[in-house]
Amino acid sequence: MKEIKVDVAVIGGGTAGMVAYRKAKENAKDVVLIEGGQYGTTCARVGCMPSKLLISAADAVHSIEEASGFGIIPSGKPKIDGVKVMQRVRSERDRFVGFVLDTIESIPTETKIEGYAKFVDNKTLQVDDHTTVEAKSIVIATGSSPSILPMFEAAGDRLLVNDDVFYWEDLPESVVVFGAGIIGLEIGQALHRLGVRTKILSKFGLVGPLNHPEIIEYADRTFRDEFYLDTDADTLDIQKAGDQVEITFKNLDGEEQIEKFDYLLAATGRTPNVGNLGLENTTLELNERGIPLFDRFTLQCGNSSIFIAGDADNDLPLLHEAAAEGRIAGENAARFPEVHAGLRTVPLTAVFTDPQIALVGNSYNQLLETPNRCFVTGKVSFENQGRSRVMLKNKGMLYIYAEYGSGLFLGAEMFGPRAEHIAHLLAWAHQKRMCIPEMLQMPFYHPVIEEGVRTALRDANEKLHIGPGLDETSMECGPGI
Repeated sequence: MKEIKVDVAVIGGGTAGMVAYRKAKENAKDVVLIEGGQYGTTCARVGCMPSKLLISAADAVHSIEEASGFGIIPSGKPKIDGVKVMQRVRSERDRFVGFVLDTIESIPTETKIEGYAKFVDNKTLQVDDHTTVEAKSIVIATGSSPSILPMFEAAGDRLLVNDDVFYWEDLPESVVVFGAGIIGLEIGQALHRLGVRTKILSKFGLVGPLNHPEIIEYADRTFRDEFYLDTDADTLDIQKAGDQVEITFKNLDGEEQIEKFDYLLAATGRTPNVGNLGLENTTLELNERGIPLFDRFTLQCGNSSIFIAGDADNDLPLLHEAAAEGRIAGENAARFPEVHAGLRTVPLTAVFTDPQIALVGNSYNQLLETPNRCFVTGKVSFENQGRSRVMLKNKGMLYIYAEYGSGLFLGAEMFGPRAEHIAHLLAWAHQKRMCIPEMLQMPFYHPVIEEGVRTALRDANEKLHIGPGLDETSMECGPGI
């Protein structure tokens, strides 16, 4: 058994782990990076980038099919070559992964340890059966894995997770997707547009990360107009049937239906990879999911010299958040016991469906749960918004939340065109703590989709001036008021 002593040990070579390693190296002499699986981030290998490659192919097909709305009649139905579609997805995915691997290659060999780490105590790790690492500080950056419900196991080798999709060499004939979260909606709609017979079955009435019931209902209806989506599905049975999976479920009319698919894609969330770390051997206090309790501004677990970053902490499992957390955790681990709060940017989520989904700042549900705060909601529909109609992208809604009294911009929720871009403008305004009147003083070009933002801001501003009691429907409050 090899024994080494270091200043900082980072467990995990994904986005958070690599950033934590670099920041720790800037502030400490001896730092090691421990990785037991494949190098290459979740985003590059099986997440953000390959999914957008698949979505881009699907959007290309859809734009041809929608061209008739502009008076342009395609000569026949577009032919989809599944082999070439997936070849490009894999090729470009491998290119993105290659950039990550180049970064890994630049890390000195002597500071990389291959194997799975397990805590012996707060300052000691055992890596497989070959190395013991004694570290002054440790960063947990072990990422997450797809969550598979026990009911799916009956599908046998017909069961897939999103990671598997991006290794396909051809598109299948049919897929049933369980879960209407971000992954399920993005991949499900893309497969549908690429000619794969697709059904999405989900529970609890959820549509992606949307909160407001009016936007959820609108998005649900819009998606159902394009593909089969049941957000309150009643699945009665799952069985493997030869080289297919057989699903028994109640359809949207409440009738029992049996249907076979080539694959069952489980898109029911992801689970932090903390279960096999031996955290029970530490003094850390864990939550009900086995994740160490931590300060989200310092990433410190309790008062220990252990820090956690990225998907492993399940705070905001997004790439830009993982990178930010890696910077904070790596620096604090190297400087321990000197620990400082790092900058946490405004929460920002984008879903690359069509129409897109975006959330910025405080969500509707969060505001309803915030004590002693009243807020108004500025609304706009994109159905008659000028630029949206010009582009035949006039489906969607934007809700903007503002604090009653101060006019402070609190957050926004959008289902509509170009939401990924509008969300950034709103996130910057939120981070600058702008008020609605200030935001209305910003320039709005014509004709652009952003004029819809101005409409929503004007609606919010008008409601802010109505006053309580004069129109109770214009204002909502959290508990305590």
